[in-house]
Amino acid sequence: MTDELIAGEDGEPVDLPRISTGSEGLDDILGGGFDANRMYLYEGRPGSGKTTIALQFLLRGVRDRERVLYITLSETKRELQLVAKRHGWSLAGIDVFELVPPETTLDPERELTVFHPAEVELSETTKLVFKEIERINPTRVVLDSLSELRLLAQSPLRYRRQVLALKHFFSQRNCTVVLLDDLSSSQDDLQLHSIAHGVVMLEQLAIEYGAERRRLRVIKMRGISFRGGFHDFTIEAGGLKIFPRLIAAEHHKTFVGEFTGSGNAELDQLLGGGLERGTNALLIGAAGVGKSSVALTYAIAAAERGEHAVFFAFDEGRGTVEARARTLGLPLEKHMNSGLIRFQQIDPAELSPGEFAANLRQSVEVENARIVVIDSLNGYLNAMPDERFLILQMHELLSYLGQQGVLTILVLAQHGLVGPMDTPLDISYLSDAVLMLRYFELAGTVRRALSVVKKRSGNHEHAIREFRLSGAGISLGPPLKDFSGIFSGNPRFTGTKIPDLDKADGH
Repeated sequence: MTDELIAGEDGEPVDLPRISTGSEGLDDILGGGFDANRMYLYEGRPGSGKTTIALQFLLRGVRDRERVLYITLSETKRELQLVAKRHGWSLAGIDVFELVPPETTLDPERELTVFHPAEVELSETTKLVFKEIERINPTRVVLDSLSELRLLAQSPLRYRRQVLALKHFFSQRNCTVVLLDDLSSSQDDLQLHSIAHGVVMLEQLAIEYGAERRRLRVIKMRGISFRGGFHDFTIEAGGLKIFPRLIAAEHHKTFVGEFTGSGNAELDQLLGGGLERGTNALLIGAAGVGKSSVALTYAIAAAERGEHAVFFAFDEGRGTVEARARTLGLPLEKHMNSGLIRFQQIDPAELSPGEFAANLRQSVEVENARIVVIDSLNGYLNAMPDERFLILQMHELLSYLGQQGVLTILVLAQHGLVGPMDTPLDISYLSDAVLMLRYFELAGTVRRALSVVKKRSGNHEHAIREFRLSGAGISLGPPLKDFSGIFSGNPRFTGTKIPDLDKADGH
């Protein structure tokens, strides 16, 4: 992390102190928070969350026993109190200086001096702000908002001069300032960007279906190395919950790459001993062919070993998955009640990709999950605005999970049931192992076939085996040597005797 340097008494550069922004997520993005005694800009359209995160900045100062000041030219103290109340906060400890009347009839006995920005000159407004700051002597200040000053200035040159006057005034004081701008100007205020020490942009995006998405980006931060790009966030009771973009290279953990058993000896044999920790496996096939059931066996096997597993379901509800487990004779409910398996149903219309990545990190780093199941990538794709972003983020997720020694099971449903299959996206090149599951027809019955078509980490069987789902779990039969064309969608039986999986398995 690179901090800006200032000159000490002996002329040698010293690090500026860092202070919290009041948001754990933003502190993480900035590698520790703001440089103290500098001026920062939060910009975004109305409703993007500027006031909320600005209050978090001041409330952190209150917790640190600092004197803090909120200067408002656009919102009243009553409006701020309502915002605080809905987040479970109190404005006690925050000095609020209003330059806008809260009511049409002014009360001459009010403690706060009240002016309307349209009725005073810009220079007089600035003087009032300076006077209040000198009176209170705060260490943290929020000025809401610059759009009012821009209207009073009436010209870009005068506006820039007044903002520079604010900057020079604050530079003489031990005070960290956050300016809010609602982007009411017709174009980006690059001059303001050049004046501010750092700029954070907040966005609210309307998607075609589902809840709105919010994200932020640090545009600039002088002397501070920060995590670039967009970071998803939500506004919840308690403030902004920011989900820093996952960068896999920042997370490394030492682990032993041993085999992780599936709980089924035949399946492990097909995989050349099993799947290794720190790898991922893609289960691909038609809807209902058994992909989720195979994934479920890995989660159950982990719980039987006393390990934690998490099952993210994008397509099915908990009741459906529990019913399938009972049909297969798998004790899912027992392990969910014990906490060894966490089942989370995901609504892709409500959850941003950044929030899902944060949820996944929580599972691994806090709950110590050793197996992660994502069922399915089709549902996850619906949460992404563009397939390209899915591939990029999935690369980061899989790299992160691999470096944490987690076995990841991915489920991908192909379009169609029998015959030629269409894959909605190709993610096989990111997968360490690929298991193909297919339906095929034989003697008037629908059968299932399974084969390992890829395994980077070691040898595996190249045979195609028939498998069955029953109350005893997953049963695998011998290699289908007398068949051809099973995976191409045109199976042909060239033998003399039709194999019977029940007899092969001794059922």
